[in-house]
This record gives sequence, C-alpha cells and structure tokens, in this order.
Amino acid sequence: MSTVTKDETGGVTAAVTRRWQAIDPLLPAPGVPSGGCGTELAVTGPDGRAAAIGFCEHWHESPGSMELTWGAARRFRLTAHTAGPDVAGALDELLSRWQAHLASVPEASADDTAAVVVWPTRDVDGPLPLLRHGLAPRAVIAARPAGRGTGTAAAAQPAALRPGIQIRRGGPADIDAVVCLGMATVRFDAHFGTVIERPWSAEALREDASALLAQPGAWTWLAEDGGEPVAMLYAEPPSAAGWIAPLAGVSPVAYLELMYVQPDDRGQGAGPALVGQLHRAADAAGVAVTLLHYEQVNPLSGPFWSRQGYRPLWTSWEARPARALR
Repeated sequence: MSTVTKDETGGVTAAVTRRWQAIDPLLPAPGVPSGGCGTELAVTGPDGRAAAIGFCEHWHESPGSMELTWGAARRFRLTAHTAGPDVAGALDELLSRWQAHLASVPEASADDTAAVVVWPTRDVDGPLPLLRHGLAPRAVIAARPAGRGTGTAAAAQPAALRPGIQIRRGGPADIDAVVCLGMATVRFDAHFGTVIERPWSAEALREDASALLAQPGAWTWLAEDGGEPVAMLYAEPPSAAGWIAPLAGVSPVAYLELMYVQPDDRGQGAGPALVGQLHRAADAAGVAVTLLHYEQVNPLSGPFWSRQGYRPLWTSWEARPARALR
C-alpha cells in the first residue's frame, strides 16, 4: 500500500475541507477517528501525491448495549478523505484497499457484521464507487438548522390536532410509555434492514431513557388521547448529544432520538405538534442544529422529516455482512 507523508496528509485534509465547504456548509472539517485500527490506507494520484487517505475502525460492543439495536454487533468503519481531480476514482481504489484489509481480518467474516462508510449526502462523486463495492445506502443523518422552516406558511399554521389529543411534556413517570412507543419505532424500522431488535433492546432503552427523563425539563413529549399515549418524541439536548456533535460543522448540537405515532393516529397532527415542541425548546436553548437518523428506504420518514425542516447531511452506506464488501 502507498505511504504518504505528514505534509501530504495535511494537504489532503485541507483539500477535503475546501471541497466539503463548497458542497455543504453544514459539514464539519474532516476529522481523524481516535480509535483507528492502525492500518494505513492511502491512494496516490497520477502525480505521485496522495489522492485519498482512509482510516479504518474496528468497533464492537458487548451484549446488553442499546447501540447494538441500531446495527450490526461488529462494525468496520472507513473514514474516507478523497481529494484531487478524480474523487470517484480515488475512492474506488481506496475501497479496494479497504476490502483487501478486511479480508485479512478474521472477525470480518462473521454474520453479524457490517462494513460502513458514512459519506456526505451532497457529494455526488461517492455513490457509484460505493455501489460498485457492494455498499448500499442504509440510513440518513438529517439536519435541521436553528429556525429552519419557522417562517413558512406551513410552520405558521401547523396541522390542527384531532379533537381529544393533548400534548404534554414527559417525565420519569412516563418511562413505560416511552419504552413502549420507542420499541414500536424499533420494530417498524427493523423492516428496512439496519435496525435489529435484540433480546435486551427494551431493557437497554429503559435504562437510557430513564437517565434522560430524570433530568429537569427532559426533552420528551407525549401526545395523549383520553389519557392514553398515542405518540411520543424523545430527544437529547446538547449536554447528552456530544457523541454525534462532530458530524456537524456548527454547534451546539441536539439529537432527536426517537419519535413514533401509532398507526391509527397518523395524519392527525400529533407528529408535527411533537416536533414543534422540540424545535421551540431547541431554538430557545440556542441549539444551532438538530440531527436525527432515519432509514433511507422507510417510505414515511423522508417526506415527513422534510416537511419538518430537515434535510439529508450524511448517508451511511453498508455492506452487511462485512464480507459482502467487494
């Protein structure tokens, strides 16, 4: 594999920074993962200088973690920095070198694994090489900058709630409703190939949600009909969303963890009303951008979140199992 100097690495990083800012001003400066496996992945261009640099992470988690609900138990993640006049060609070669590396890793041959590349959604040079190497778009990380949509007629006149539905803030006593509706989200998203309901998912969700609900003014809201919860939104304020903040080029960052509306109550204003509560709280708190995940092929999510002011920022591409990378 090609070896690049520190100066060349800095040159690629600077070029990627300029390119990303031109493509999407919400993207951050490119970073280097702290947990890389140490394998050097580099591609040189026709001039002999670095055209692409990759950083591979080998991630796994122990049973019982909620994180294992959101994907494979063992994930091999490539951070790809590509520059030069032929970004697609450099990425194609980088993916080939990454595949050769993973072919030498015994753990990558297991079933419950995934090879993952998170690529800027607006970077149109990425999809063809990613598809050629057996990766498919699985999940979208969508962003809503502060105040986005609040000046539109639709935002000024939110969908009217069906008579009888009430919106209220959640607290520790609502943990059973949050877990029930949260697991309904997990089971629905499991249809689309990324999310996996694990034997411990409900208990792990209970543990994570309990910690957030215990905080004063938790960013959780419920829609009730006759006292029965029919919808729920559960979000993390900036103090809890540091794990995803590096994916945005502005701060502070909030994260919308889960939202679910019971099927019989969809289209009756509960979803937009819950999202509106979060947006008002986030804007009042000075949040610069709110992020969320949705499944790429979920037929409901993309249109709904677009109407709420969100747009794709990153797309997570996966080969699952990891040995399917080619």
